[in-house]
Amino acid sequence: MQTTIIVITAVFFLGMGVYALAAPAALARPFRIVVDTPESRSEIRAVYGGFGIAIAAVLTAAALGTGGIRTGVVVTVGAALAGMALGRLISRLADRATPFYPIWFYFWVEAVTAALLFSSAIW
Repeated sequence: MQTTIIVITAVFFLGMGVYALAAPAALARPFRIVVDTPESRSEIRAVYGGFGIAIAAVLTAAALGTGGIRTGVVVTVGAALAGMALGRLISRLADRATPFYPIWFYFWVEAVTAALLFSSAIW
């Protein structure tokens, strides 16, 4: 079960990373972010593309490893996802309500995945 959770999370990050590199404007469109300059495309490709692929790589190392590296990676990625979910909650307090998709959909993906990773680290 632990390895399955890690692999599924890695696949999602890899998918996000590849999608961001290939189609940065399409990735940002659900959030109503206009990506129409080289600078904005570079930012999406770096933050969502490069980061997503890097996280997929370390999760793959964790899935193949044991002990310290496995625990360290899943706790770190879990913390990153929990931080993203927390940022969405804070944004909700600071701003007006939003429809379920995309904000709350991704909040739940991040929160549930963080919880699964944290729980896999302590099993």
